[in-house]
Amino acid sequence: MLQTSTARRDLALGIIVILLLGSVAAGFPQFATPGNLAEVLDDSAILIMLALGQMLVILTRGIDLSIAANVALSGMVVALFNRNYPDAGVVPVLLIAMVSGTLLGAVNGLLVWRLKLPPIVVTLGTMSVYRGLIYLMSGGTWVNDNQMSPAFLGFVRYELLGLTVLSWLAIVATAGAAVLMRYTVLGRDLYAAGGNPAAAAYTGIDPGRMQCISYTICGAIAGLCGYLWVARFAVAYTDIALGFELQVIAACLIGGVAIAGGIGTVTGVVLGSLFIGIIRNALPLIGVSPFWQMGINGLVIVVAAVLSARRREDKRAILETQPA
Repeated sequence: MLQTSTARRDLALGIIVILLLGSVAAGFPQFATPGNLAEVLDDSAILIMLALGQMLVILTRGIDLSIAANVALSGMVVALFNRNYPDAGVVPVLLIAMVSGTLLGAVNGLLVWRLKLPPIVVTLGTMSVYRGLIYLMSGGTWVNDNQMSPAFLGFVRYELLGLTVLSWLAIVATAGAAVLMRYTVLGRDLYAAGGNPAAAAYTGIDPGRMQCISYTICGAIAGLCGYLWVARFAVAYTDIALGFELQVIAACLIGGVAIAGGIGTVTGVVLGSLFIGIIRNALPLIGVSPFWQMGINGLVIVVAAVLSARRREDKRAILETQPA
């Protein structure tokens, strides 16, 4: 019954995204051209990947406010590496980005798991620490496109079947997350750890360990996105992705991920990310200031949190009506 409710919500969100796209296209027909839609997907790709990572954390009753700072720090690490070793190629850059992000995510996970610290406090602290480390590493200077190798910049822009590598990475990440959550023991354990930690512990699942794993995976994705962000925008500096964690959280909440854990789907998160991506690309067309976009994101988070609370009450009511 709960799965049916989740499927219906995903379907409703999908219809809303289509209607939103249709309404924008009605006023600006060029918005719905294949080329522009490919650009919207390209623009939403990093958000999709980060939201999938954040989903894992929220499912286990955590939150990662440091995800954008992880993106920025990992991006600066690979930018400095490429500046000093421009002939190293893309593969070492990808590996360094993912290792950097994984370590930063693991720090969050271990602090939450081993020291039993509140996730919001831990990640709020590491967010500031990671931003500070960027300044120490770079000395406050920028790494610009003229200091980056053509291979470093060109990888994300390479096109295959009409889509960039950046878009394909988002598609692969979506498929991988769907397989992980639907067909693996780890996926089921993550749901169980967030849905009912006491019952999960009784069956041998350590909720704290699941939180640590989710933070680590989220960190690895953020590390990869750090390189993708720097390569796409061709610049690395201290304030990269500043405030982007709000859009990531909003995408999860719009997609139906319950802030109390245990509920959420890959489909919903992707649709939530596309919803934000369409709005973000449509607002400039109708002359809305970028400053209003921040306010809209905040409003979306509040509304989605209220709906998430209602879903939690619905879930509780469903469980109470089921026979023991």
